[in-house]
Amino acid sequence: MRKTTILLADDHPIVRKGLRDLLETEANLQVIGEAANGLEVVAMVERLKPDILVLDVVMPGLNGVEVTQQVLRRSPQTRVIIFSMHADESYVLRALRNGASGYVLKDSSPDELVRAVREVLAGRRYLGPPLSERAIETYVQQKAEMATLDRYERLTTREREILHLTLEGYNNTQIAEQLSISPRTVATHRTNMMRKLGLKTRTDLIRFALQQGLISVEP
Repeated sequence: MRKTTILLADDHPIVRKGLRDLLETEANLQVIGEAANGLEVVAMVERLKPDILVLDVVMPGLNGVEVTQQVLRRSPQTRVIIFSMHADESYVLRALRNGASGYVLKDSSPDELVRAVREVLAGRRYLGPPLSERAIETYVQQKAEMATLDRYERLTTREREILHLTLEGYNNTQIAEQLSISPRTVATHRTNMMRKLGLKTRTDLIRFALQQGLISVEP
């Protein structure tokens, strides 16, 4: 019998090891790779084509929600389960809007992640407790009109990549090295990004990112 293949993406090695040990106790689940950086995840998914991607929201290189969107474009058969410490509805909503099939909190019981894998493989969406499907659906409906006006959604893929790397403190030259483009191209994309977002300073950008759930203040 073919095993379900899983890729783990979290920047903490101890978390990845715990997830691998947990998932591989199930006879028909196989972890085929691990990634610690958002930019690495997209390339690994495209190469390995896993059935399931278990992904943290806050990742270096590229935010987990943006990873989700890119992964589903490049490997449509891969199902994404967000495994996060953030229970705020804004994080859950953004993950669902960008194509995640499941959302499980890191303080859930161990069997919740296995249950999420089973559910999304069956073609269903899974939200672990204490997340409420009904509450999320209500929130989605209330925000539907606002979603169409979301400034972040207007950015190109490259502009989003530069946004996330900028938030991590990279300068134009370092971003250029990460993305294999020229510093001048980075500067052009950054200018366009700030114009589309209606922002002027780095402080404005950080405030926007916090409001949008693109970054978080770690407890």
